[in-house]
Amino acid sequence: MGSPTLATVNSAITQPDPDLALSLVRDDPAFRTLRRLGMVPRTGLGLVRRAVLLALIAWLPIAIWAWLAGRALPGAPGEPLLEHFGVHARGLVAIPMLILAQGLAHHITTSLLPWFVRSGVIAPDKRAQFGEVVRGVARLRDAMFPWLVMGSLVLAWTAIGPVLRNSDELSWAMDSTTTPPTFGFGGWWFLFVARPIYVALVLAWIWRVVLLTLLFVRTARLGLELVPTHPDRVGGLGFVERFTTMFSPVVFVLSVVIAAHWAHQVLYHDLQVQTLRTPAAAFLILTLIVFLAPLLVFAGPLAKAKREAELEYGTLAGEHGDVVRKRWVFRKPVADDGLLDAPKIGPVADTASLFKAVTAMRQVPLGKRALLAIALPAVLPLLAVFAIRVPVREVLEKLLHAVA
Repeated sequence: MGSPTLATVNSAITQPDPDLALSLVRDDPAFRTLRRLGMVPRTGLGLVRRAVLLALIAWLPIAIWAWLAGRALPGAPGEPLLEHFGVHARGLVAIPMLILAQGLAHHITTSLLPWFVRSGVIAPDKRAQFGEVVRGVARLRDAMFPWLVMGSLVLAWTAIGPVLRNSDELSWAMDSTTTPPTFGFGGWWFLFVARPIYVALVLAWIWRVVLLTLLFVRTARLGLELVPTHPDRVGGLGFVERFTTMFSPVVFVLSVVIAAHWAHQVLYHDLQVQTLRTPAAAFLILTLIVFLAPLLVFAGPLAKAKREAELEYGTLAGEHGDVVRKRWVFRKPVADDGLLDAPKIGPVADTASLFKAVTAMRQVPLGKRALLAIALPAVLPLLAVFAIRVPVREVLEKLLHAVA
């Protein structure tokens, strides 16, 4: 297990390699289509214009129809659109955030991927192989077939939507004057325009999770130059935790949409928040598994490096300690003073600390940064739902009094 020289690292930092700056969002089929339609400029990502335009396309026709039909505000027949938070959450929060999040993903992947080489995790002689891995993932990103599959899933879900539709979620759009009751324009727009846009954006993000996982799988197969005593406790892979930050807005969006639907049920249909504990816990667990899956890829290489290092550094500490004991405790001459005279190893306490660092090495590059990046945006919107019925203020006041 080696590491590059300081000169090599400095050269890599001062001369960034654009071939390794992979973006998971730029130049995929959807991006190229939007560019041809003029929604993406020749340079840049065009995030703001896309976010605003698609949000207006998804939500504004529904709002206008509900207003003209007298179904927007309280006092309307049935339940007004204003009380159906899920519709607004998709159109005004989820869709624009899922688009704006692409900018964060673009920045993170293009800036962090070169660090596999710069940090020495990928040895200089494997730089070309790593470049081919990056180009292979870029070809997958640009491939049309995955997007055709996603489009088919969206079309299938849209086709069966009227059959599986939630009558309560669309009660604001029901026309009770007909027999049987039918949807007005707003309901059909939600089923065939707004919700498909939202579902398509979510599926695109799931595909990006898959792409990142494949990238890490192929990178791990190259053979990583891990440093068992690295202070980040993951052999020098600590920087990969930052990749999970790109998924924080996506997780927040998913949680907001779920929380919006539950909030309506709690406020207007007397749903007990206690019954939501199990589905909320299931959502949190599933979210953590899906969006932290790319990091689990490195569990194998890290476990192997730790097993080998425990033997290697354990042997070194034992040999060093034995020589010190013979020379200074028993005052016996030793055949080889090499270990005693090695300034880079230092006294026996230093070899013990090296071994301790090896035993503290984690087998997954998964720390507080990565966990909070996924767990926090997943939990916050759900807590808002529980706060509707749970006396959060009283609980906080009691906690403060107890602490004081």
